[in-house]
Amino acid sequence: MKAEDYRRAVDVRNVKGSTLPRGRALSTGEITALFHVCMEDETAAGPRDAAIMAVLYAGGLRRAEAIGLDLGDYNPEDGALTVRAGKGNKARIVYATNGSKEAIEAWLSVRGAESGPLLYRIRRGGHLVAERLTPQAILHVLTKRRKEAEVKAFSPHDLRRSFISDLLDAGADIATVQKLAGHASPTTTSRYDRRGERVKKKAAAMLHVPYRMQGS
Repeated sequence: MKAEDYRRAVDVRNVKGSTLPRGRALSTGEITALFHVCMEDETAAGPRDAAIMAVLYAGGLRRAEAIGLDLGDYNPEDGALTVRAGKGNKARIVYATNGSKEAIEAWLSVRGAESGPLLYRIRRGGHLVAERLTPQAILHVLTKRRKEAEVKAFSPHDLRRSFISDLLDAGADIATVQKLAGHASPTTTSRYDRRGERVKKKAAAMLHVPYRMQGS
């Protein structure tokens, strides 16, 4: 290749492509159905599994962060959860409010006030074991509950994606959501937004076009 041809070739800009975003956001109906099957379960697993979903969805926690919670990390007065096992060793505080706080309180009434992991293992027969759950155990719980609720497949991280999308949809500013999610930058938070066409249509409806058909 001649030097002149080479210079022309390297001057051509790279073509940037795009891929579909990973994961999905669960609908309000799906979230409701998941909690409902937990509330119908009268064994210890019912409130325990509801508490798991409460911290994953309402707290926006990653699996490792959820299983790393200790009882002392929860403040029953205001529902504050101190996440000490955050990504990059960054601690943060999130809040369990409304139904999520009630779900945690219901689990604690079964768990008891002993120090140790917030979320316990449960053996066959409903026997509580004061041991920390594993990431695989969280996946097993969610798979079991989503089949019972007849909700299509989702990953544990999709509850975190739903947390971010629903907060943004409710009007929370992205800087606040960033802090709650424990992201280093708002750019990362925006990539978790799975509101898709619904939010774009809602934004488009904010524009006023001064046109009316004659006779209308």
